[in-house]
Amino acid sequence: MFNRLKTALADVFQLGGEKANAEAQETVSLISAALMVEVIASDYEHRLQERDTLLAIIQRSFGLDAVEADALVQRAHEAQHQATDYFRFTSRLNDICTPQEKVALIENLWRIAFADGELHHYEEHVIRRIADLIHVPHMAFIAAKHRAEAAS
Repeated sequence: MFNRLKTALADVFQLGGEKANAEAQETVSLISAALMVEVIASDYEHRLQERDTLLAIIQRSFGLDAVEADALVQRAHEAQHQATDYFRFTSRLNDICTPQEKVALIENLWRIAFADGELHHYEEHVIRRIADLIHVPHMAFIAAKHRAEAAS
């Protein structure tokens, strides 16, 4: 009897854990996309290469198809437009993400910034600010920049 109860409780808590994990993943994908949109918007020039790179990164990073990625970008635009600061996003990432996931996000932000063939100082400022807020060490920040630049 005790074993059946224990198994039933484990199943309930596992399902709750899976639901919480799915919600956390959805939150991370929306916040990441919103921060990527912020990098695109920071230089006041919306170029097609940046949007194409954004969609490709979102599809690859979150396992979405083109339609799902486009819907996420639309939601990210809304979230970015409504935000008054980065803290709303970065504090949530600090609660959810591992250090490796944070570095991967910073690298993706660099990929967006390099997508149009030039790095604007506003883009660099935004990425540096985000990296500071999510506690990415400077060495990891620079390494992510170099990896993204080499890939562009």
